[in-house]
Amino acid sequence: MSSNKYGSLFVAVLIMLLAYACGTSRKVNYLNKNAVSASLSLDNSAEEFPDLGFGVTKRDTVAVEDFDGRRVMLMNTIRDEETGEMVASDVIQAAVITVRFRNVAERQGKVNLSFNVTVPKSMQDSKWQLRFYPDMFILGDSIRLEPVIITGTGYRKAQLKGYQQYERFLSRIVSDTTRFINIGQLELFLKRNIPQIYAFRNDSTEVSDEVFYSYYGVSEQQAVDHYTNKFLKRRNEWRKSRIGKMYKKYVKAPIVSEGIRLDTVIQSSDGDFVYDYVQTINARPKLRKVDVVLSGEIFEQDKSLYNVPRTEPLTFYISSISSFADNHERYLTQVVERRLAADTECRIDFEVGKADIKPGLGNNALEMNRIKNILESLADDAVFDLDSIVVSATASPEGSYASNKALSQRRSKSVSKYFGDYVDYLQDSLRHEEAVQYNMDSEYTVIRKKRQRINFMPRSIPENWEDLREFVVNDTVLTEAQKETFFDKFRTENEDARELALSRESFYKYLRDTYYPRLRTVKFVFHLHRKGLVKDTVHTTVLDTAYMMGVESLRNMEYDLALIRLKPYEDFNTAVAYVGLNRNTNALAILSKMDRTAEVNYLLAIIYARMGKTHDAVECYVKSCKQNRLFVHRGNLDPEISALIQAYQLNKLNEEDEKDFTF
Repeated sequence: MSSNKYGSLFVAVLIMLLAYACGTSRKVNYLNKNAVSASLSLDNSAEEFPDLGFGVTKRDTVAVEDFDGRRVMLMNTIRDEETGEMVASDVIQAAVITVRFRNVAERQGKVNLSFNVTVPKSMQDSKWQLRFYPDMFILGDSIRLEPVIITGTGYRKAQLKGYQQYERFLSRIVSDTTRFINIGQLELFLKRNIPQIYAFRNDSTEVSDEVFYSYYGVSEQQAVDHYTNKFLKRRNEWRKSRIGKMYKKYVKAPIVSEGIRLDTVIQSSDGDFVYDYVQTINARPKLRKVDVVLSGEIFEQDKSLYNVPRTEPLTFYISSISSFADNHERYLTQVVERRLAADTECRIDFEVGKADIKPGLGNNALEMNRIKNILESLADDAVFDLDSIVVSATASPEGSYASNKALSQRRSKSVSKYFGDYVDYLQDSLRHEEAVQYNMDSEYTVIRKKRQRINFMPRSIPENWEDLREFVVNDTVLTEAQKETFFDKFRTENEDARELALSRESFYKYLRDTYYPRLRTVKFVFHLHRKGLVKDTVHTTVLDTAYMMGVESLRNMEYDLALIRLKPYEDFNTAVAYVGLNRNTNALAILSKMDRTAEVNYLLAIIYARMGKTHDAVECYVKSCKQNRLFVHRGNLDPEISALIQAYQLNKLNEEDEKDFTF
């Protein structure tokens, strides 16, 4: 190729580079000039709350009895524009409204925040990587959530090219140092000068350095060094010393695989990019509101081109079952038991056929931390002393009864050992705490806390048939005929024969996939006694501090701990704790015996909705709203009631009388 051709090629490449640079500069200038940003929004096209199985139906009606004893027909309706009357409608179209806040519900100590991250087309480029950082503001704290990364194809190609260059550099580093030794020359040296040593070349017998030295007057290492190519060795060591530097040189923008929510490669920028972000947070005391904002950066390899302006905040208002807590102080004269027992369950996943606890398996870490929090609270409780803990492990019915019995026993012992060690750790921590008391002469005494003996007693339930039966009773998917078939098989006394008979039914796979995992639980029964109480029972008319601590735990959404403290009372607050834990049958047993106040009716509506008893749920909700108009607005905050409102168009006010409903 002539010099003119080389010159032409150089000019062409230079023109392409200049065009590329100008194109990038124009896009960045546009972003800066217009302060282009991504946006946070709520997904208005989807239902605010999940479908609970009885969602919007076409021309569906339900007949209920309101608080005044009137029979009312509820249905999907719209107002006729000509007559003004409410008429049934097949479809109700939803309007698209852009809002900056949403009401979300806390359930079982968890809150799900869902929002959209929208990236406009003008921010997308094949050569760029966009990094977005959602920040959550909660009770004065700022928490950075996992970032969302959007990568152009050109950017990713450059990343991979850098890794390939780095891999080529690493391939030139020699790990086997014998490659630097001139083996042929070394063997020739030994053959000519030390044939006795040379004879060992095909023998695995070790030749000590002392033996080698006695033959030739030099050590083995000295002989090896003499026949080593020192230039190649030094060059290899130099390459090793540059590993970190070469990584930075070639891999300017590492590919991150952990600690991010999304890293997607966009093929083309044909339109806006939308990502549905869902974040689950743990409820905490006084949690009423969460704000979320978004910021970000645009990178071209390791160079930051543009700082994405922060968005306006999205606000999530939190509604909680804990708000139903009755805060009245308890001064009732009652018999107080010295000893009591309370229970809770956790779902610990095990590997198939194994009993070892794996904190990283499934949802184990979350469940185990919950139990640890309960143990920590009880170990240093101001009212109760913890005496013993019965740990019962259950198994699902698949497999033989004998093997499930042995497996559940091993798992129960494993869980007892794990949490027993944790309690010992807590007790040791408490024992080393010191309280210093000063008197008038500035003297002090040191009070050491005594270690309390807490026994763990492992128990096992080989196959958890009773809970399976309860699940089937409340199931809303199985037909009545399928339930009858189940109960018929359930009467089989032999567990293995019962499981075999069920496995032949068409609905068995549904049971196994839906309910069997929920049968593998570990139940904790805490045996406690009240501090300072000698008699087995006493009558008291003073403030019941144990009860009020339970109410405080309930307000703080610590439902497990609240239930442990409130269970002996079996009152409204106990029912609230059960509802908070989704233990609906227990809550129903308490509330059914109480006067039907607005609060009781509302909680019953939630429970019946969860059980799929739509008629009872609607009836209880209508009555609660008649008793207390505040529940008309509260209904939109709870997913169970919101689904009823959407399904039957509840809460529409009559224009002539604002105190009555029209349906």
